[in-house]
Amino acid sequence: MRFNRMITVVGAHAAGELNEVITGGVLDVPGASMFEKMKYLETKGDDLRQFLLNEPRGKVTQCVNLVLPPTRPEADAGFVIIESDYYVPMSGTNTICTVTVLLETGMIPMQEPVTTLTVEVPAGLVKVTAACRNGKCESVTFDNVPAFVFALDAKVDVPGLGTISVDVAYGGMIYAIVDAASLGFKVEPSEAARLVEVGERIKKAAAEQIPAVHPENPEIHTINQTMFAGPLIDTPDGKRAHNSVIVSPGRHDRSPCGTGTSARLAVMHARGQIGVGERFVNRSIIGTEFIGRVLGTARVGDREGILPSITGSAWITAFHQYVLDPTDPFPVGYRLGDTWPSEAQAIAP
Repeated sequence: MRFNRMITVVGAHAAGELNEVITGGVLDVPGASMFEKMKYLETKGDDLRQFLLNEPRGKVTQCVNLVLPPTRPEADAGFVIIESDYYVPMSGTNTICTVTVLLETGMIPMQEPVTTLTVEVPAGLVKVTAACRNGKCESVTFDNVPAFVFALDAKVDVPGLGTISVDVAYGGMIYAIVDAASLGFKVEPSEAARLVEVGERIKKAAAEQIPAVHPENPEIHTINQTMFAGPLIDTPDGKRAHNSVIVSPGRHDRSPCGTGTSARLAVMHARGQIGVGERFVNRSIIGTEFIGRVLGTARVGDREGILPSITGSAWITAFHQYVLDPTDPFPVGYRLGDTWPSEAQAIAP
């Protein structure tokens, strides 16, 4: 049988969040940087996202990462992060999953007990330290791109909620961070559907009312995630909190969210709630945890920021080959509103 397309993918999850890694079937993508490669896929090669993430091959809770040769000599590998609705400059869980796959499949040689490497993502270079034992990548710590605050206690008018306060911060993506308790939420699984509905409303309103443009790369702009933040708790072991991030088109990040944790660290530091080197444990809506630290401070354009570090673990779950039969009526898939919460549509062959 002849196939029009065959994509080799390694399935993995980090703290419960499914992030598959494309290891074969795409030779390279035009672009002088990983950011340019991301923009090429977004504008001229979006059929790859649709093929893998729309039904019948994909699902709303899925992301994929396209491993590519790096464009920077300092990097060991590059990759582009592809979510159901967006191409994003950085993602913590996708980084943890991709590094785990690169090491455990031998694409990058594993060194025990510690492997150090640098990966190139659209947001820039990210240094990684992986703890390894008996052929297993047990945890991944990545030094994220600088995180910073756009606004604290900004007012947003949200239909059905009235005027609420949000913090806006960048941790690799741009977040509207809302105090969950102020809206009556505990961030528990029983609230999952309601949190998604309210979170998408908040994101839409905040994106329209609060301009947010990265001071060093104006192509990174606009609030595209809502974080419901639980209370900050002091413990003998450092700070703790829980949260959930709502990912468009309307679902929970199953993990504590690496870029979201970075954004929250930036807000905490701006408020004097955490110092350099202090440990912060962030818990997801399903109870999984990431460890965050502020490594130091940084200036990003005209803004004061921080250098966040995030630690988490991933597990390989599957090996797939997604194929396209020439007679398949859904070469770029489809969406249906029972599981795709917004703008569901059947996509014609």
